[in-house]
Amino acid sequence: MGRFNYRQISQLVKSNGKRAFLVDTLALTEMIQESNLSKFKSEVQSSQEHHFSLLQRETEKLRGDIEKMRSELRYEIDKVTAGQRLDLNLERGRIRDELSNQNAETTNLTNKLDREIHALRAQLEAAKYDVIKYCIGTLVSISAVGLAVVRILM
Repeated sequence: MGRFNYRQISQLVKSNGKRAFLVDTLALTEMIQESNLSKFKSEVQSSQEHHFSLLQRETEKLRGDIEKMRSELRYEIDKVTAGQRLDLNLERGRIRDELSNQNAETTNLTNKLDREIHALRAQLEAAKYDVIKYCIGTLVSISAVGLAVVRILM
């Protein structure tokens, strides 16, 4: 067998002696390593694809959860807002009723004051009329007495 400087070649001979195989051990080792490397690469790629699909499923699940939370939050906000609107409308109605009651009370008091003022004016006019009547009566009486005195003296 010849000698090669850059590789070592081994001989394998079958037991029956009919054939002899020359095997390049470096090439065989490289082939085994390439085979192992390709298996490792495919396993890594498969693992990465599996992890990626798991991450995608988890991401979709989280998106669904977030959307569910978002809709629940929207529902709660709408519920609170509706409650506040109802409270505001009830308060507005209560204030409107209270103002209407106060307005009615004010109107009643104003009418009562007007009636009392008119009654007092009527009494004042009647008193004025009585004073004038008595003043005239007194003047007429004094004049009659004065004329009677003047007639008696004359």
